Amino acid sequence: MENVHLAVEEEDLYSGYNDYNPTFDSEELENDVGFQQAVRTSHGRRPPMTAKFPGTAIGARPLATSFGARIPLASSMGRPMTGAVQDGAARPMTAVRAAGYTSLTRGSTFDPLGQSRGPAPPLEAKNEDTPMEKIKILEKKVNDLIEESCMAQSVGDLQLALDKAKEAGRKERALARQREPFAKADGDINLDLTYSVLLNLANQYENNEMSLEALNSYQVIVKNKMFSNPGRLKVNMANIYVKQKSYPKAIKFYRMALDQISNAHKEMRIKIMQNIGVVFVRMGQYSDAITSFEHIMSESPNIKTGFNLILCYYAIGDRERMKKAFQKLISAPLGIDDEDKYIPSNDDADSGLVIEAIKNDKLHTMERDLKVLTEKCIMTAAKLIAPAIETSFATGFDWCVDMVKSSQYVELANDLEINKANTYLRQKDFNQAVETLKKFEKKDSRVKSAAATNLSFFYFLQKDYDQADRYADLAMTADRYNPAALINKGNTVFVKQDYEKAAEFYKEALRIDSSCTEALYNLGLTYKGLKRLEEALECFLKLHAILRNSAQVMYQLAHLYELLEDPQQAIEWLKQLLSVTHTDPRAQAKLGELYVAEGDKSQAFQCYYESFRYFPSNIDVIEWLGAYYIETMFCEKAIPYFERATLIQPTQVKWQLMVASCYRKSGNYQKALQTYKEIHRKFPDNVECLRFLVRLCTDMGLKEVQEYATKLKKAEKMKEIREQRVKSGREGSARSRREGREGREGSAGSADSGGRSSTKGERLSAKMRSLPGSNEPYEASSPKEIDASYVDPLGPQTERPKTGAKWRVEDDDFADEELGDDLLPE
Repeated sequence: MENVHLAVEEEDLYSGYNDYNPTFDSEELENDVGFQQAVRTSHGRRPPMTAKFPGTAIGARPLATSFGARIPLASSMGRPMTGAVQDGAARPMTAVRAAGYTSLTRGSTFDPLGQSRGPAPPLEAKNEDTPMEKIKILEKKVNDLIEESCMAQSVGDLQLALDKAKEAGRKERALARQREPFAKADGDINLDLTYSVLLNLANQYENNEMSLEALNSYQVIVKNKMFSNPGRLKVNMANIYVKQKSYPKAIKFYRMALDQISNAHKEMRIKIMQNIGVVFVRMGQYSDAITSFEHIMSESPNIKTGFNLILCYYAIGDRERMKKAFQKLISAPLGIDDEDKYIPSNDDADSGLVIEAIKNDKLHTMERDLKVLTEKCIMTAAKLIAPAIETSFATGFDWCVDMVKSSQYVELANDLEINKANTYLRQKDFNQAVETLKKFEKKDSRVKSAAATNLSFFYFLQKDYDQADRYADLAMTADRYNPAALINKGNTVFVKQDYEKAAEFYKEALRIDSSCTEALYNLGLTYKGLKRLEEALECFLKLHAILRNSAQVMYQLAHLYELLEDPQQAIEWLKQLLSVTHTDPRAQAKLGELYVAEGDKSQAFQCYYESFRYFPSNIDVIEWLGAYYIETMFCEKAIPYFERATLIQPTQVKWQLMVASCYRKSGNYQKALQTYKEIHRKFPDNVECLRFLVRLCTDMGLKEVQEYATKLKKAEKMKEIREQRVKSGREGSARSRREGREGREGSAGSADSGGRSSTKGERLSAKMRSLPGSNEPYEASSPKEIDASYVDPLGPQTERPKTGAKWRVEDDDFADEELGDDLLPE
């Protein structure tokens, strides 16, 4: 209490001025018990000291807070002041901080950010055990599942998308059960989440073609009056009915959706009415469809609706309305800005960069697709109605061309003229087609090049290669960057076997259009003709990467591998070819040929048999199958194939001989004898047939053996004479050429030549005298045995079946004979 001065009535104003106050003694703070206690308890955050010190004012007394609490006094820098006086008692404090300047105490540092206080305490963790927190977590899980379902659908994994949608539905129902107690209290029901879950589930059912489940899910949404605008989903339900071909139900739901959509949503109403019109077309109710389409064309005309309207008028055969609908079609707005905005300007470099950036963006791509669709619809409509709106096709097409010229699609008029020429070609009216195309020779370069290209190809098909070459040059002159013209020029050079020059034209076409498959295919054929097989293989492999299911490309690859002596690769490509075209007989036969080369005759037989089944007139396949059955000792199975070969080539005696030999080889001698007699009737001079007849008649003990023996001898004699005549004719021609050369050398050899000629004439007369007269029976000039020996075309026969009659036992002279090369199939 020594330092506490109480106010008295009379106090010296200067008393205590020089008294020492230990409060400002910072050197003794470490030993100050009060200060150290304050630091340990309040961490130095004591309130600032007052402006008045003890003993400085008369009658001053301690101030207190409004609640009477004593607040520790602090220094101006926040450091706790010592509250002890001389006796160590705590100093009373006030609630009022002194205003104005306060001096810094010794040993303090400037720390306005409070970094010396250390890191802030951690945030208090949320308590996830509360019901509301659990509901929020579950809502987040449901939203995540919906998002995952949509992402799976976007990448094409429809089953995963459906599974995620079902799981989201289960969790949403669990969420609704947890929310029920709180929903009754505060009315907090998340309808948007329920709507999203049901709609996504219905969409995934529809994508997985589960129509009944999708309809049920949509019905749940539509019947719930708490959802906003659920009637729009009836459009989705109508789409499902269209897929199911339940057209009356589809129209019913489309109209229900149309009634629930206000006039403010004009575009949606137009689309629904367009769907109604299309469904009426599928039902064959063209009048109702026309009503819907005409309403759309009057409210919001577009290309698709205009084209559908033309189709309906064409179906009912209304000429005048077809014309009016075509005029509405070509006047329908596209909604596309001018293409000039995509042309860069030379003045502004920045705008050029912007134009380059937007030239291939999605918006410009959509505009190009819409323009292509519009041109396709107009061209198709013109080709469709041209023969119907006028008495002749040409007159109708001319009317369409005139209408197009007066519209915003002026550039399509020339394309229509070219299509007119193509239609003439399909109608086999070649003169009119050529005349129509020749009209373009004086038009602009693009149309002129297209017409000349068509003319070049037309003359190429007619094998008029000079005219084809001329018009190919004309097309290239009009448009050097026309790949079709370069291909036609290369084709005209290719047929002249100038492969190097043809390859240059094909390469130039590929430089202009790298996706030109015709140029790449022809280039491969050119390298193949030049025996540059590796380069040809590279071309066809590139083409196969573009045309994955092209049978021609696969066959060329198989042939190239065969030429490269890689039969296994060739077989693999032919198998791939047959997986695309199962009924190609040539591919089957080629595969069988490769299997024969590999020594696998069983696989070869399967391939040849399939080839014969699809095309039973290929003589090579028939010959191989017959030979296969003969080799496997099933001669009776080879007979139908050789009989079919006889029908295909009736003038070839070898097929009939093969049939007879198969009968004999299989033990049917009566049928064999009958067949040989039929062959002899058709070919009486055939020596082989007579030899067979003589041998068979001898074995069977028939009386006709002498008759056939006589005919055989006569046929052999005539054959020998013919061979001698042919031989002498060749020798005579050679001798004549020799004598001509000798005659030119001098006249000395003329006498010898005359002598040789007379000698030749005498020999010929002697031979003619040896032949019998026309009324005399044929007799041999010298007696000799009949040569009844022959070569069996089927090789040694099997042992003859034993019969009840006793035949003469003798050796078979021709049992060990080999199959004749002239009768065996090659």
